[in-house]
Amino acid sequence: MLKKGSKLYSILTGRCPRCHQESMYRETNPYRLGSLFKMHERCSHCGTKYKMEPSFFYGAMYVSYAVGIAFAVAAFVISFLFIGTSLVNTFIAIVATLVVFMPVIIRLSRNIWINFFIKYNPSAEKA
Repeated sequence: MLKKGSKLYSILTGRCPRCHQESMYRETNPYRLGSLFKMHERCSHCGTKYKMEPSFFYGAMYVSYAVGIAFAVAAFVISFLFIGTSLVNTFIAIVATLVVFMPVIIRLSRNIWINFFIKYNPSAEKA
């Protein structure tokens, strides 16, 4: 299902959007909060520059809003509709979900944002 060449592969794994050969992040674990935002400057395989311009990833904030809403809706459906908790406990579950998954939401948002602008090219060579 997840194979190289798909946008979904790059988004979910954090791989270079052009060649899918290496991680864009210096630390692949998003829960190491000290290095959550630290990215390589360029892909060592194809030379793709990740920060194309200053403040490039500010646009990812808009994506993170949508991703956060998706996580909140999932928490609501699971806690209120499937488990049957009260509204107060459902609210607590939503807040806890957003706090626990904050690093994942940030990384997913950045991955989605950069994949809007860079197309997969398996024959990409270092320029």
